[in-house]
Amino acid sequence: MTNSMDDIVNDSQIIFAIGTNTTEQHPVLGMRLRRAVKERGLPIIVADPRDIPLTDFAVLHLRHEPGSDIALLNGLMHVLITEGLYDKEYVAQRCEGFKYLKAAVEPYTPEKASEITGVPAEDIVKAARMLAAHRPGALLYAMGITQHTCGHQNVLSCANLQMLLGNMGVPGGGVNPLRGQNNVQGACDVGGLVNVYPGYQKVADPEAHEKFERAWGRTSDTKVGLTVTQMVDAAGEGKLRALYIMGENPILSDPDSNHVRQCLEKCEFLVIQDIFLTESAALADVVLPSVAFAEKAGTVTNTERRVQLMRPAVKPPGEARQDWEIISQVAQAVLGDEALEGPYAGWDYGSPAEVADEIAALTPIYGGIVHRRLEPVGLQWPCPSLDHPGTPILHVGKFSRGLGHMTAVGYTPPAEVPDEEYPLLLTTGRMLFHYHTGTMTRRAIGLDALVPEGMVEIHPQDAARLGINDLDVVRVTSRRGEVTAKADVTEAIRPGVVFMTFHFAEAAANVLTNPVLDPTAKIPEYKACAVRIEPLKK
Repeated sequence: MTNSMDDIVNDSQIIFAIGTNTTEQHPVLGMRLRRAVKERGLPIIVADPRDIPLTDFAVLHLRHEPGSDIALLNGLMHVLITEGLYDKEYVAQRCEGFKYLKAAVEPYTPEKASEITGVPAEDIVKAARMLAAHRPGALLYAMGITQHTCGHQNVLSCANLQMLLGNMGVPGGGVNPLRGQNNVQGACDVGGLVNVYPGYQKVADPEAHEKFERAWGRTSDTKVGLTVTQMVDAAGEGKLRALYIMGENPILSDPDSNHVRQCLEKCEFLVIQDIFLTESAALADVVLPSVAFAEKAGTVTNTERRVQLMRPAVKPPGEARQDWEIISQVAQAVLGDEALEGPYAGWDYGSPAEVADEIAALTPIYGGIVHRRLEPVGLQWPCPSLDHPGTPILHVGKFSRGLGHMTAVGYTPPAEVPDEEYPLLLTTGRMLFHYHTGTMTRRAIGLDALVPEGMVEIHPQDAARLGINDLDVVRVTSRRGEVTAKADVTEAIRPGVVFMTFHFAEAAANVLTNPVLDPTAKIPEYKACAVRIEPLKK
């Protein structure tokens, strides 16, 4: 997030939430937004194909077709530019590329955007005028924006809109991706991406490569690695012989689950480090027992870039150990004496604080973040030195690159669209009561009792046409597989669109989803694939 939750909740004059089911997936921020609506009348515009709980608090719901985000955003910017409602001074002083953006959005009249998105043209105009009239405004997004073959372009389009409105580098503004898990931000920050070292220092940069080779003894040279889905494919093809998976359950979380299972079964050596024997761990050659959140020591970095200190509340059970401790011991076993002395030394960490000290020494944005400074509420990066207070808002005064770059982005449809054989569009997501692949929540008796099984949401028009009644058991089929689930016949979903979660192994939506990737970000298109639904004989 470019901004902090505090300034969004307190200073925003409007919220534009697109591709985020905030109240269910980010309930702390969702609760604060609901309170701001009630206490100070904060207007919220929601763009989502479904009626989600946040729409109950919204002044406007733009119910667009899955995968049509760019057309919607370009339609909004078309109105802002043609009606002269954008922040002309901000664009002139702080941005570049406006003429290319203007040319790119020119074809997206409200009527054209409506044709693509299904949102009434008058609502597109209304939303644009509201965003212009209430500034500063914050844009919130989540995986409803990123999990498309054009996810990278979707994010650029969100940034275009906020720069056009002058909403960057100010309290209450910003482009704010809401991270879906407690330390996704931190994992990215410290090098859990294929193209960067810790602190987003590029692997392909010779200076960064030399720096980390001096510190670590050896790196992967300047070669960019494989993403999760690419690693799984490579294992299935025999090009990658071993996989070490930590805290992930790809059989349920990755697209085209049948293919994922086949690849993991072909992998010569599979190690899984987790707290439970997940569906994926059941295939492992070795399972390493790690600790759960309440047993962990170390730090997590949350969605607003805040590094927070964790201390264990309870002792780990049995043979469970800290993740950093397991990794250190594996490294020592592999490297032998070299793990403690020589060019690859440094694996004899005594505590997570020592790991944090190494991160600070090698990572400029974390340079001042050490354990002793994290009480009581943590620090937000960039925090380059031990006397730096942290950075609540990014891009104040100027962008980190100098001028903000406006990018010409055009609409592209999902890789797979409905046809005669598969006439419905499936989109996926989460619900409040379960989390990710259900590894923890489905083992919680109370939560599993509240929602014990997965269902498929279908609009009454589609259900009537297919002869489906509420709670009927139906078969959902895509080009990759099929699942059975009960039908939830509801007007909460758009006609022609169906919705499923991926929490339930018995009705796993990712058996159906399309593994095709965004060419830049390499993220799969979880949010749109073609399916058909048929009732099972009673």
